[in-house]
Amino acid sequence: MKLTLVGAGPGDPELITLKGVKALQQADVVMYDALVHPDLLDYCKPDALKVYVGKRINEYSCTQEEINPLIVHYAQQYGHVVRLKGGDSFIFGRGYEEMEYARQYGIETEVIPGLSSSYSVPALAGIPLTTRGVSESFWVVTGTTKTGHLSNDLHLAAQSTATVVVLMGMHKLAEIMTVFGDSGKADLPVAIIQNGSLTDEQVVTGTVSNIVEQVATAKIGSPAIIVVGEVARLRDLQLADLQQAIANH
Repeated sequence: MKLTLVGAGPGDPELITLKGVKALQQADVVMYDALVHPDLLDYCKPDALKVYVGKRINEYSCTQEEINPLIVHYAQQYGHVVRLKGGDSFIFGRGYEEMEYARQYGIETEVIPGLSSSYSVPALAGIPLTTRGVSESFWVVTGTTKTGHLSNDLHLAAQSTATVVVLMGMHKLAEIMTVFGDSGKADLPVAIIQNGSLTDEQVVTGTVSNIVEQVATAKIGSPAIIVVGEVARLRDLQLADLQQAIANH
């Protein structure tokens, strides 16, 4: 009996690790989330059992309380279970909870990290979370806490000069921007990246004071990453430089 937690990366199926692919090829059961690219299931053995468990706001999904015993059931019945999660399973993925639950039943566990959307999606969109002279550090904060309220850490992050990345926060975008506005950051650049790393990726930029309106105009929704900080301005500068270069030629 074995449970392997595999991070699927930010969305593009080519961004999974080689070790993650090998785990999928060996799995007897693959339990996968909504944000996992369907092409990754092509790596599974023909007779592998594929179980969709959802895990997405406002869509069908199993609760965590249902998923944990399912992992144990499938491991006991079939052998090797791969839990395939978008991004990295240890960054707001509840992977540690699943691993600890499985261990209580004597199930061997392994973790195969994945590229977290928190840093890979901004990078692919041309936004470095840190760069000399602009940002020395970054925070990664969830917009969806167990209580349904914003994390207290967000208030602390808004007071710093660090880049702030908010995951799963689009349903609270206005509330999040209010936190930064109340910290005197109304003019701070913001970038919203929807469907990062995929062909239908959309990026909207603005400031704390106007990004909610910009998002509404562009009809941006979940899944999306929120990047708040001076680095969010760098994407627009790159695009301006590119347009200027094209015009000069």
